[in-house]
Amino acid sequence: MIFYKTIEEIELIRESSLLVAKTHGELAKIIRPGLATIELDRLAETFIRDHGGVPAFKGYQGFPYTLCISPNEVVVHGFPNNKPLKEGDIVSIDCGVLMNGFYGDSAYTFAIGEIRDDVKKLLKTTYKCLSLGIEQAVEGNTLGDISWAIQFNAEKAGYSVVRELIGHGVGRQLHEAPELPNYGRKGRGEKIKNGLVVAIEPMINLGRRYVLQERDGWTIRTADRKPSGHYEHTIAVINGKPEKLSTFAYIEESLKNNKNNLVIIR
Repeated sequence: MIFYKTIEEIELIRESSLLVAKTHGELAKIIRPGLATIELDRLAETFIRDHGGVPAFKGYQGFPYTLCISPNEVVVHGFPNNKPLKEGDIVSIDCGVLMNGFYGDSAYTFAIGEIRDDVKKLLKTTYKCLSLGIEQAVEGNTLGDISWAIQFNAEKAGYSVVRELIGHGVGRQLHEAPELPNYGRKGRGEKIKNGLVVAIEPMINLGRRYVLQERDGWTIRTADRKPSGHYEHTIAVINGKPEKLSTFAYIEESLKNNKNNLVIIR
């Protein structure tokens, strides 16, 4: 069952989503080659708790960290660790917050210094897939219209869409109905109505679409070990149109002031 949200509930989800966005902004201030990703996790947990939130991922079905940190061929659900980031890496950072009884969820793939041109194109395409998917989230369309827009744009550019991992509803639970695949057909699925709140999160691979789970039971990587891009916004349908409840503005502002020459992907 899809739980459509009231305006008051959407505003509470917006508060949680903005704390996620601000947390990403803090991470963007310090992310750099040579930094161990566990340091990002520690910063995120402290920042979230200091601002009245609870890390949504920590303890969720046994996940042991605040952030999912997924470099290069890791698609999602990677563990923070003591391995330093390297020039040329990409790293998806997925963050969730619980505050005032509602969740927020957003992810961004950072480019660490100069990255290969083909990988930069992958990230730009993944970002565009997110934007095009959001554009389809209008009253009267279907969930399949969102899925189709993501798949069509990714495959038109020569990339593949991960099928085992999908977007989802967000509200009093971190993962609610509806499920929102990044592939599908126009006109299929539930009709979109005002009050729908979903996390749209394309996961797009440079190589083939197939993925594997590592022995830790969480980390998902590409089967061919080629890089994967991942961006995510929590959005709500208000007055018939999509509105982003999360934002990348804090990330972009921090990256502009980051002295390690990290590029902004758009």
